Amino acid sequence: MNMKKLILFFCALAFTATVTAQTKPGPVEKKMMDSLCIALSKLDMAKISTKEEAKAAFLDCFTRYTGLFMDFAKERNVSIDDEQAGEVLGKDLAKDLLEEKCDGFLKLSMKMAGKDNEEDEVSAATGAFKRIDNKGFNYFIIAAEDNKEQSFIWLRQFPGSENYMQGVTKLAGKKIKIKYREIEVYLPAAQGYYKVKEVVALEVL
Repeated sequence: MNMKKLILFFCALAFTATVTAQTKPGPVEKKMMDSLCIALSKLDMAKISTKEEAKAAFLDCFTRYTGLFMDFAKERNVSIDDEQAGEVLGKDLAKDLLEEKCDGFLKLSMKMAGKDNEEDEVSAATGAFKRIDNKGFNYFIIAAEDNKEQSFIWLRQFPGSENYMQGVTKLAGKKIKIKYREIEVYLPAAQGYYKVKEVVALEVL
């Protein structure tokens, strides 16, 4: 069983899943949910400040009940070696925790899905401005000297961003420097978490 995948499922479901009607949890499933909720609710959230710390804390809590999770799989008559079946178990367990409004799970999921503002390192890239791609959000596309294109998402306001709200013709043919922060976001269309480069500053050279 891939525990990292389960963590990602729990994290995603905390924000995207709607609690749908499902069969009443069996006794082992209920015990697993209650045990995990108690363990998560005992965590000192004030000491967990980054996504990695949150994931580590969840994994620590979850692995305490690996044996119980195996019993949960037996209760459902599935093999834990079946990755697809394991994903279903993980999703159902996350829905159980949501339905029960497990405070510890909700708080930790927010930290797992959030961005580490102070922890994220700002990098920079320089190249010739090529265009803006609109894929739900605007992406600045630049090309380095080897003509290899790089994409940077315009997710939030950055210094001077209002200058480009009505168009980017002033950037045509210009060499620009983009400062960016790499962040992890959930993309519903792709049903997963992906790293993107968020623009935090743009300078015309």
